Amino acid sequence: MSDAERRPTKLAIIGAGAVGATLAYACLIKGVAREVVLYDINQAKVEAEALDLAHGIQFMPMGSIKGSNDIELCRGSDVVVVTAGAKQNPGQSRMDLAGATIALMEKIIPQVQRVAPDAVVIMVTNPVDVVTYASLKISGLPSRQLFGSGTVLDTSRLRYLVARECGVAVHNVHAYIAGEHGDSEIPLWSSAIIGAAPLIDWHNASGRGMNDIERERITDEVKNAAYRIIEGKGATNYAIGVAGARIIEAVLRDENAVLPVSSHVTEFPEFGDVCMALPTIVNRHGAVSRILPPLSYGERTGLIASANSIRETAARFGY
Repeated sequence: MSDAERRPTKLAIIGAGAVGATLAYACLIKGVAREVVLYDINQAKVEAEALDLAHGIQFMPMGSIKGSNDIELCRGSDVVVVTAGAKQNPGQSRMDLAGATIALMEKIIPQVQRVAPDAVVIMVTNPVDVVTYASLKISGLPSRQLFGSGTVLDTSRLRYLVARECGVAVHNVHAYIAGEHGDSEIPLWSSAIIGAAPLIDWHNASGRGMNDIERERITDEVKNAAYRIIEGKGATNYAIGVAGARIIEAVLRDENAVLPVSSHVTEFPEFGDVCMALPTIVNRHGAVSRILPPLSYGERTGLIASANSIRETAARFGY
């Protein structure tokens, strides 16, 4: 076994806000990486978050946590997750955050590359598709090495709601949200299944299935979930924390997991030059290839419109 294989895995999280701190907690609880480091420009905040987490290490799988306002703490990381970005306030769309967050990435990404040039970089900041595309251009990294969290959270919301509606375990629902992580996202109903049964044909023991009205209601609930949570408590953090941990786990454990992350779509010219969410094989090399399930006409046209929306926003900021 080589020294690289023996070396404990190291995860760096950029940003110690609600999402960054919760992501660190989720990764420690799950034992995703042996060494977790938090970086933030707010020294008091990042050191306090790390200390609070460190006090619970006894009750977690073996690991360590450190926090600092010195980017050198991230040197040699295997995975770097960027959660820093403009805060989404009640009434704002994710796209409203684009300009401020891209400007921040123009400062952060070069620093990350200086200390962790070989790391897989995962963007968990909004609007994630636009920011991922801009960060790829800023970094010049191979497209597989830098990608975004995409619709992993939206897909989890969809599966939860379908499971609740149909009275089955959420683990037996297989369905995806694709496109933008935001208002133009598209549920891929035509490829959704419960167990081995297509959702569009599925009926419970009483003969009841899901109709178009119920699917539309679930779609709206998925799209508006973040707005509802932000209005009530100011930020979404728990579900994106565990969703982010799942993505990191797929990378560090070289799983070849299929996750709807946001990456540079090169296989399907109909969507143009864009980063958006599609079911994607994720392993130690990053987001290595995308899968396009069978699509209905409405899903295909919806995804094209979603890609256009992302691309137009990126172009407004020079990317």
